[in-house]
Amino acid sequence: QVRLVESGGGLVQAGGSLRLSCAASGAIVSINTMRWYRQAPGKQRELVAAITSGGSTTYADSVKGRFTISRDNAKNTVYLQMDSLKPEDTGDYYCNADVKTWGAAIRDYWGQGTQVTVSS
Repeated sequence: QVRLVESGGGLVQAGGSLRLSCAASGAIVSINTMRWYRQAPGKQRELVAAITSGGSTTYADSVKGRFTISRDNAKNTVYLQMDSLKPEDTGDYYCNADVKTWGAAIRDYWGQGTQVTVSS
């Protein structure tokens, strides 16, 4: 079994910064793409950023230039540096990863989420 555990959420004023972390553990052979999603109150979950195992990144238009996704493959960890935060960035942030485990096909896993609140 694989666990994804997020950390780093909290309350911050508009214009501030937060850094989210997501560590994967378990019987991991390899991890392909890792992603951050968010879900604002009353809205659907949306993709915020993604990073491949080779380091290629993609971002939602709403966060380009403000958020940076990175990963440490040796630690099976993905990060999301969030700068110039806006109230509309408020929501629950979820980590998602495509993981290959021993004796099983690649599948995606989800973390439990971490809450980010940006006050105006």
